[in-house]
Amino acid sequence: MAITTNAICNSFKKELLEGAHKFQAAPNGSTYKLAMFTNGATLGKSTTGFATNPGGGSNTEVTSPSGYTSGGKALVNVGTSVATDTAITDFADLSFTGVTLTARGALIYNTTTSGGSNTTDAVAVLDFGGDKTATSGTFTIQFPAFTTSAAILRIA
Repeated sequence: MAITTNAICNSFKKELLEGAHKFQAAPNGSTYKLAMFTNGATLGKSTTGFATNPGGGSNTEVTSPSGYTSGGKALVNVGTSVATDTAITDFADLSFTGVTLTARGALIYNTTTSGGSNTTDAVAVLDFGGDKTATSGTFTIQFPAFTTSAAILRIA
């Protein structure tokens, strides 16, 4: 079991062509969430949707006595743009407060796909490069800058 390098999920690429994902502002856009996982999870480009135990075995989604609930937390899309032949979208930084947890990576997924196979369609896997821990504190996912060379999702 492992969380492989940062990856755009193959199922997401196909679903983009089918019109299942909308990155517009509310109320017309899809709702995206971020769930975090331990090093026991199996996540990579072949991941197709959110599950609490990707790869089987015991529950590999992180847990915390407070501040984190199963399924993670909704992301705020900061918009879309095209410049220098590259289309981009990104999300605002996301914080989980008052948590005690250890995470190895995360999954961004769409809870409102139109035409997708379910309502947990995988978008991207984030590999933290090692275990990251918060103890009775704040765990923040800091997204890259909203630029054509850094945004979390880029199509060139």
